Amino acid sequence: MPVSIDLRQISFGEPMFLMLLVLPALLLVAWMWRVVKRRTEIRRLAEHRTLPIAERYALVGDLPFWLCLVLASALLIVALARPHGPATAIRQGGIDLVILQDGSASMRVKDVGTDRWRRSIRFLRVIADALSWNNDRIALALFAHIAAPQIRLTKDPNTFFFFIDHLEQSSPFRIEDETTWDTNLELGIHWGLRLIERDEELHGKSPNAKMFLMVSDGESWSGEVEKSLKKAVDQGVPVFVVGVGTLGGGAMPPFKDDKGAVIVDPETPLTSRLDRPGLRRIAAVGGGQYFELDRDSDRRIANAIIDMGKRLAPVLGAVEQHEELYWRFVFAAALLPFLGLLFLRDRSELWLQALGSAVVLLIVSIILK
Repeated sequence: MPVSIDLRQISFGEPMFLMLLVLPALLLVAWMWRVVKRRTEIRRLAEHRTLPIAERYALVGDLPFWLCLVLASALLIVALARPHGPATAIRQGGIDLVILQDGSASMRVKDVGTDRWRRSIRFLRVIADALSWNNDRIALALFAHIAAPQIRLTKDPNTFFFFIDHLEQSSPFRIEDETTWDTNLELGIHWGLRLIERDEELHGKSPNAKMFLMVSDGESWSGEVEKSLKKAVDQGVPVFVVGVGTLGGGAMPPFKDDKGAVIVDPETPLTSRLDRPGLRRIAAVGGGQYFELDRDSDRRIANAIIDMGKRLAPVLGAVEQHEELYWRFVFAAALLPFLGLLFLRDRSELWLQALGSAVVLLIVSIILK
């Protein structure tokens, strides 16, 4: 949430500490007197010494270091007074992320170290961890030839992780069912839109940006995909796609009946490969972007998807609030002594002053906790 602070209206929680500013003010006067005295002595020395080569003197010598210490002490006193000021925070809308998880038979292929289903669930944990969960919401729908909504849009992370824990081992679509051996993207997107519509019926229209995240291997598409994608785009819901699997692919699980007998079906594929071109085409038509697991880290993919969703989120307006400013003064006070070290020429004095600055910073940080 971006914040802008009006520095002209700063107030203090402990204004009595401001009386201590008299001390750095006196030190500043003494520092200015030292600068004038140094310049006078340099001028007098130049008049009374005759050298074949003009001697050069530093303009103020080591005095800038002491000026930095004086200014740092003044900033620390201001920090002790607990400054705070009115701030205008820009409220950014969240995202409504609807996950469309492929649960078809090809997701049981073991070509990614484990089977594609478990690899997908592991990624879903990462993307849920990456959400802020303040205004963000998440929903989950599984699809094969049929679709099965699992979670309505929720901002409760415990609900999402509860379902993920119970779905971790295998897809709820049984391998013995013929409907598991097909991937109907059209129906998946249809139920994703229904989840959004149902939420609007119950809670009203949400200001959050809507987006679909489809996790699939792209195998055996059916349904009127173009029509469903156009409907999602028309409703302002881009479709982001995450591919799981390899181009080399792997063996499909055997197709069995309810009694466990293997059924030999010439139309049932024996192997499954990642359909990268098809998934890329879906992401392009759906107005989203294509990612692929194990070509980049899960965390980076999740952050990229959420970042793009945040860019789609509208600005909800400005909110007036009070912002604590003391840490800004502490930070500036901590930098000044190290800046002053640049003007010291004596190495032993340099290390001594650096150690002293670090000790003072540590003491101040403890006081302000």
